[in-house]
Amino acid sequence: MKGDNELRSIRRQRSRWAAGAIFFCLSIVAAGFINLQIFSTELYTLLSSENRLRTITVPAPRGTIYDRYGRAIADNVPGYDVSMLPGPRDSISAGLDRLAERLDLSPERRAALLSRNRERPGEALVVRENANFEQVAFIEERRPRFRRVVVDQRPRRRYPTGPAVAHMIGYVGEISPEELTRPEYAGYESGQSIGKTGLEQQYEHRLAGRNGIRYTEVNALGTVVRDLGVAQAQAPVPGEDLHLGIDLDLQVYADSVFPEGMRGGVVALDPRTGEVLLLYSHPTFDPNAFIGGIPLDLWDSLREHPDQPMLDRVSNAFYPPGSTWKLVMSSIGMKTADLTIDTYHPSACTGGLTYHTRYFRCWLPSGHGRLNLSEAIKHSCNVWFYQAGQRIGLDPLLAGVGELGFGRPTGIDLPNERPGLFPDSREWYDERLGPGGWTEAVVWNLAIGQGENAQTLLAMAQFYAALATGRAPVKPHLVRDEMLAQQRVDWTFDLPDFQRRQLVDALARVVNEPGGTAYGSRLARWTLAGKTGTAQNPHGEPHSWFVGFAPAYDPRIVVAAIVEHGHPDGAPSLAVPLASGIVDRHLETLGLPPEATPGVRPLQTAPAPAGG
Repeated sequence: MKGDNELRSIRRQRSRWAAGAIFFCLSIVAAGFINLQIFSTELYTLLSSENRLRTITVPAPRGTIYDRYGRAIADNVPGYDVSMLPGPRDSISAGLDRLAERLDLSPERRAALLSRNRERPGEALVVRENANFEQVAFIEERRPRFRRVVVDQRPRRRYPTGPAVAHMIGYVGEISPEELTRPEYAGYESGQSIGKTGLEQQYEHRLAGRNGIRYTEVNALGTVVRDLGVAQAQAPVPGEDLHLGIDLDLQVYADSVFPEGMRGGVVALDPRTGEVLLLYSHPTFDPNAFIGGIPLDLWDSLREHPDQPMLDRVSNAFYPPGSTWKLVMSSIGMKTADLTIDTYHPSACTGGLTYHTRYFRCWLPSGHGRLNLSEAIKHSCNVWFYQAGQRIGLDPLLAGVGELGFGRPTGIDLPNERPGLFPDSREWYDERLGPGGWTEAVVWNLAIGQGENAQTLLAMAQFYAALATGRAPVKPHLVRDEMLAQQRVDWTFDLPDFQRRQLVDALARVVNEPGGTAYGSRLARWTLAGKTGTAQNPHGEPHSWFVGFAPAYDPRIVVAAIVEHGHPDGAPSLAVPLASGIVDRHLETLGLPPEATPGVRPLQTAPAPAGG
């Protein structure tokens, strides 16, 4: 009996321990349940959402770029991007293999995508921008094979007149790993499109807008279940529109009439405001080809082409200015060497002139005879300007050219503008040629726009704008902006106005009087004033220049044009009719009334001396 009691006691004790253990375990489970359901609801909801939802960037539409009359130069149209949601590396790699052929993914592109995925494994991977309809249909028809693939409709950049505006407008492309490290691109994401050149680059932060985000729901296998759209996320903010001073019709016209197979460029400014009316470089390219990524073979062909179609020959190339430089010499000579419009030099032009033992030729072998400054400009006599350079002297010439802004960028609102080349001192020659390795004869070459003298089209257009108006010009600018319209250059054109007007008369004679070097391209309704130029170069036929403005006595347009190798011996200049046609078309577009009698309007008398 005693043994039974002890046994029952042991059993009761064990039961109490078991019950306590069970109660303890249930208490822990209950506490955990309470914590999960009440105290940690937000945390686990968030974790669940992170496992279930994928964030997709929604690109903002870039701002539209309009010309001066409201016509679109760059806008946006609907396009499709193909992206892959984050996942295991082998899954991403396999997905790219399945997409490679249909999406035209080269081995290099595939390797770059895998590298980007390793660097940012938590981000959606943009595989293809601007996919076409066939590529999208291929994916959607085989959705089970592409469960991590998302097709988004996104704004795609478009350039309706592509090649006609390429160098001015630029193009957009995918941001590079190196660009992502720059401070100016802080906040940008891999795969995002940015402006690479031209206005697209210059005004990137105004055009880009702010990207939005949306969520896509996936299941445990990573398959897309549904798109939650932007309503539950953040809508993109479109970029700012830009309005230019460019005349799109004039751009298209320049593209259509530029001599086929030739290289060169043309720029036109409003001399009163500094607005750029036209900026065209040839040969050109189609910026639309860069949308969504340019094929490697096309990119290589553009970069390696001997004609350098990517080069902006208006702001990034410089050439010997040839005889267009003679107006710079005339201005400096009037200011520093007492030259007047009626100045004759001791030696008449007989086809050339000797300096010590070297013979310097004029372009006309038979010579021009005795000329004053006005006639020398009209006939473009080199011998007259050789003597003008000698009379001015090297040091005053170097200083005078610097005071007119040459050797510095014009300040146009485009990236990477290059200044022209001109010596700034005698030391410049000593450093390059060595003391004693050069003579004062360098001034003769400089005087006719040759030698150590190379300028951009923009720099020459800017100088002629000053000559046309008599004022320090406003910096050339593409975007119509009040602040830009008030930014004048930091140099002055301080030639007395009656002398400036005499030079304008001489330029009008070049175009409007028989014997002038541009007489064949005069306008029927307005007086065009300008200067031709034939620039020697060591690589072939001379370059053809023309810089001028119209109407001569109330200028609304300044134009500078160059055609490389465009003035072979015995052939007419190709730049002159190109520039003349552009001027005529612009003045007609403005609706400017024709002049009663186009031609030279010479001043009758010069002002009396001070105190006389």
